[in-house]
Amino acid sequence: QVQLVEAGGGLEQAGGSLRLSCAASGGTFTDYAMAWFRQAPGKERDFVAAITSRGTRINYYEPVKGRFTISRDNAKNTVYLQMFNLKPEDTAVYYCAANRDRYSTSSYPFSYSYWGQGTQVTVSS
Repeated sequence: QVQLVEAGGGLEQAGGSLRLSCAASGGTFTDYAMAWFRQAPGKERDFVAAITSRGTRINYYEPVKGRFTISRDNAKNTVYLQMFNLKPEDTAVYYCAANRDRYSTSSYPFSYSYWGQGTQVTVSS
């Protein structure tokens, strides 16, 4: 059983930056591909970015390309989401997730077996 704990959310002004982190425990981190999703109030959970177990392949949701960067530090069992040039529409609860298929960069929530509790990101205009 893998446990995921997100951190780093908060309130930021439009144009600002935030870095989210997700610490994993309870499993072998390199057995899993990792991803970030987000969910705004009243909306479905949307894909943001995914990275394979060794970081060799990355997939981004088109609207965040060039503004967000996903990375992982396998020595620290942690995946990151660096967010630049934040926009009010980035406001959401951000979740990290683990996929047992270590080579996958799936954008579908059902591909992921483990989820964190989420961290709130609020971007003011």
